[in-house]
Amino acid sequence: MEENFNEEKNVNKNDNLNKNSTTKIITYLTIFFVGCLAMYAVVYFFPVAITEDVIKEVRDVTINDTGIAESVAKVYDSVVVVSTYRDGTYIASGTGFVYQADGDTYYLLTNYHVIEDGDSVTVTFTNGNVVETEIVGHDQYADIAVLSIESDEDLVVAELGDNSESRVGDTAFAVGAPLDSAYSWTVTRGIISGKDRMVEVSLSNSNTSDYVMKVLQTDAAINSGNSGGPLCNANGEVIGITSLKLISDGVEGMGFAIPIEDAVDKAEKIIAGEVIVYPVIGVGLIDFANAYPQYYSLIRNSGLEHGVIIASVEDGSAAADAGMEPNDIVTSIDGKEVLNGAYFRYYLYQHSIGDKVIITVYRDGDKVDLELTLSADGQTL
Repeated sequence: MEENFNEEKNVNKNDNLNKNSTTKIITYLTIFFVGCLAMYAVVYFFPVAITEDVIKEVRDVTINDTGIAESVAKVYDSVVVVSTYRDGTYIASGTGFVYQADGDTYYLLTNYHVIEDGDSVTVTFTNGNVVETEIVGHDQYADIAVLSIESDEDLVVAELGDNSESRVGDTAFAVGAPLDSAYSWTVTRGIISGKDRMVEVSLSNSNTSDYVMKVLQTDAAINSGNSGGPLCNANGEVIGITSLKLISDGVEGMGFAIPIEDAVDKAEKIIAGEVIVYPVIGVGLIDFANAYPQYYSLIRNSGLEHGVIIASVEDGSAAADAGMEPNDIVTSIDGKEVLNGAYFRYYLYQHSIGDKVIITVYRDGDKVDLELTLSADGQTL
C-alpha cells in the first residue's frame, strides 16, 4: 500500500513539473512574438524618424576641404609685379592687378605708397612680359594709385566682389610679390578677421599718425611687397587691396586691406580726370601726445584724455569765420569723437567742399559748437 502511494505521488509530481515547463515555454514564446510584432510596428509606422537619424550621421562625416585652387586660378594671371623707378633707377616694388578694361586700354590698381617716389613704373605679368605703364593718378590719403597700359591682347581682368556679402570668418586669400618680388605671385590663405577696422597710419614714415583708414582685417600672411595686391574671397573675387600690416612684438597675423568699394570709388574719379581735393579749414593742429610744455597746463585743466589742440588759425579761413580760436581743444566733428589729429582729418575728409560741419571745441571750461563751411583754400588743414 505504501509503495503504491509513493509511486502515485511521484507521477503527480512529474506531471506538475511538465505542466510548469510547458507554461514557461508558452510564456516565453508569447513574449518573443509580441516583441517581434512591436518592432515591426515601430518600423512600419515610424520609418521617417529612423531615416532622418541615418542621414544626419552621414552628413556629419562627409564634410571636407578641397582647397581654393580654382578660385586662385580665376585671379592669378590678373596680378602683376609693380616696379618703381626714379631717374631710371629702381627704387621699390609691390603688387597690383588689372581691374578694368576699356577697349585696348587696361587699368590697374595698386597702393600709392608703392609708386609715390617714382617717375616711371613697369608691371610684370605671370608670363614674364614687362610693360611700361602710364601713371593715371593717385590719392595719397586713400593710398590708391591707378596705372594704365595699352594691349591688343586679351588680358585677364580680376572679378570684383561685394564686401556687403562678406562675413567675419569667411575664407580670404592674398596674391602678391613678397620680399621685393623674390617670391612673386605667392598665395597666402586665411580668413576675414574683422571688418571696418580703424587703423592709424603715417604718411611721412614718422612716429606720428597722420590719418585713419577704415580697412578689412585678415590673418592671411601679408609681407613686404604684397602692398597693392588683391585680397580675395573664396570665389576668387577681389574684396580688398592689401595695404599694411601691424609689426610689433607679440603681434602676429594682423594684415589689412582697403575695401574694394572704397578703392574703386577713388579709381573711377581718377580715371574720369577728377582732381582729388580734400577740404581745409585753415588751422594748425597739435596732438596731446606731441604737445609742447606750454600746453601742459591747458591739457591738465581741461580734464580731457583725448583731443586736438588748435595751435593757430589763419585769417580769413573757414575756421576763423566760424569763431575758432588758438588753444581751443577739438573734441568731436558732427558728434564723432576726435582722439587725435589723424581722426580729425579722417572725419573732416569724409565731407566735400562746400559742406557744413559742426566742430565741438573745449574752451575755458565750456564746450562750444562751431559751424564751419568747408573750403579748398589755404595751405594748412
